[in-house]
Amino acid sequence: MKLVDPIIAFQSEIQEIRRDLHAHPELCYEEQRTADVVAAKLTEWGIPVIRGLGITGVVGVIKNGTSERAIGLRADMDALPMQEVNTFAHASRHPGKMHACGHDGHTAMLLGAAKHLAEHRNFDGTVYLVFQPAEEGGAGARRMIEDGLFEQCPMDSIYGMHNWPGIPSGHMSVRPGPLMASSNEFYLTVKGKGGHAAQPHKCVDPVIIGMQIAQSWQTIISRRTNPIDTAVLSLTQFHAGTATNVIPDEAKLAGTVRTLSASVLDMIEKQMEEVAVNTAAAFGAEVEFKFRRNYPPLVNHPEATRFAVEVMKAVVGADKVDDKTEPSMAAEDFSYFLQARPGCYIFIGNGEGDHRDGGHGLGPCVLHNGSYDFNDNLLPIGASFWVKLVEASLPLA
Repeated sequence: MKLVDPIIAFQSEIQEIRRDLHAHPELCYEEQRTADVVAAKLTEWGIPVIRGLGITGVVGVIKNGTSERAIGLRADMDALPMQEVNTFAHASRHPGKMHACGHDGHTAMLLGAAKHLAEHRNFDGTVYLVFQPAEEGGAGARRMIEDGLFEQCPMDSIYGMHNWPGIPSGHMSVRPGPLMASSNEFYLTVKGKGGHAAQPHKCVDPVIIGMQIAQSWQTIISRRTNPIDTAVLSLTQFHAGTATNVIPDEAKLAGTVRTLSASVLDMIEKQMEEVAVNTAAAFGAEVEFKFRRNYPPLVNHPEATRFAVEVMKAVVGADKVDDKTEPSMAAEDFSYFLQARPGCYIFIGNGEGDHRDGGHGLGPCVLHNGSYDFNDNLLPIGASFWVKLVEASLPLA
């Protein structure tokens, strides 16, 4: 690997910041302490700060030279509403809150790059360091855009990075085009006619109707979706009834739909409603169907991806770069940034979990698991990548 030497020299400082953030997780739009830590460090290093975009968002601005070119680098800051089972020294001090997705590490990597860029300024143009709140379901990226991010920080492109367990530590992965799926929720209420379970002929049973709808929905994926397209329809909730001898009046179903394209999502939403309405009608029932679109698919721009791949190879070596990685059906609100500006989102391998300190939980080191911890060995790698990306994007004349 060809890492930036000064970054390696202050790795322990960045690790201390990362572990402090891990011990003090904050949920979406509550990242006040985290934002204060980020802003204080940027100010300490002589970097002007913009606050308030996306409520708790922080943007650092580093300028050098005379070029009007500009690049954005993004790190998310929020934690998850879940219990950490690790007991090592930097485990969460706040019950029910945990950095189980590595946003503490993303923030620390970008801070490491910020320190180096501010001290050395081996570039010509402007770097916007975007510390974003509320990625975990709060659409913080969209909120920052609505609050004027790209008007106040007119960047030509924007890049993001996420640690990825299962990929070897320090390896990097990306692909042009769709990398992560859209995130969507559906809610269905089947309205029948309840009665005694011993007299089903006098009822309109919403449980049976709901089961029929749920089964039929799966054929939308297997028989209506082009096999070349990727889609997931998962029913995750089915609620009905309060007694064993009573057929209820209603049944409620809910779940998620994930796709890698908007056109496939449009088709699935339309078909789900048609199947639900017509199936219920055939049994003499009615339905109420709601479909909520959360995050759009994350689609990497081809040219920006090719550019990032060359920088990745220069930092970690071509043998540690996968530029055709499989898409993930998880979702990420960096997709909003990529709808507004060219850029790409990459994965950096977090390994299998053998990096964890003693006292870690017995579960796997995977995202959204109570035994997860970010791999601190990635801090100089990710920070070096950010620095090299800036220097390649904004070269000195």
